[in-house]
Amino acid sequence: MKPLVVKLGGSTAGHEEMQRWIAVLTTATFPLVVVPGGGPFADRVRVSQKSLAYSDKAAHAMAILAMDQFGIVIAECNMRLQPARSLKEIREVLVAGDIPVWLPSSMTIGAPDIPCSWDVTSDSLSAWLCRQLDTNTLLLIKQTEEYVAYSRVSDLTGAGIVDGMLPAMLGRYTRLHIAGPQALRTLDLPLATIPGRMIMQHKMTAEGMVAQ
Repeated sequence: MKPLVVKLGGSTAGHEEMQRWIAVLTTATFPLVVVPGGGPFADRVRVSQKSLAYSDKAAHAMAILAMDQFGIVIAECNMRLQPARSLKEIREVLVAGDIPVWLPSSMTIGAPDIPCSWDVTSDSLSAWLCRQLDTNTLLLIKQTEEYVAYSRVSDLTGAGIVDGMLPAMLGRYTRLHIAGPQALRTLDLPLATIPGRMIMQHKMTAEGMVAQ
């Protein structure tokens, strides 16, 4: 069974939802890989870029390292969560029956197909990881309910709920789901289905064809 890739948003850091989501995810009856957001570590990169005047290329690398830091925090929260820096380590953790927490810096800093831009966040890096793992289901966990007003990825991008590169990073057949705090109230444990709402990648025409 191909794993579900789950981005646990850095916006959950410091909120009770972070611990609740971890408690839910570690009961999953299917394989999954956790991708950390940048959390407060990435926020510091944004703030210090203004005062220290470093480039977006440097900020990009530092923000990815911030994901590593938040990932280490997440991995300490439950014995089933194990840090993994490569596809090989991810697969080894899955085979052992545990849950990999991806620390992305080794795989993504300097990768030629990942732009060095603030338009690239853990949202689009999660989609990038889906392609590397040849899996087609992605769940983004957000600390907001605003996503319920939108039905397509392009609408979410326009509203600033997901990053600007996500539509380009998503594989054509990747199924995208988004869940916020409200989803936690309706989940049955152990987790056997993907929480939240599925989002369409493309608009369907009247003839049922996909409009790019």
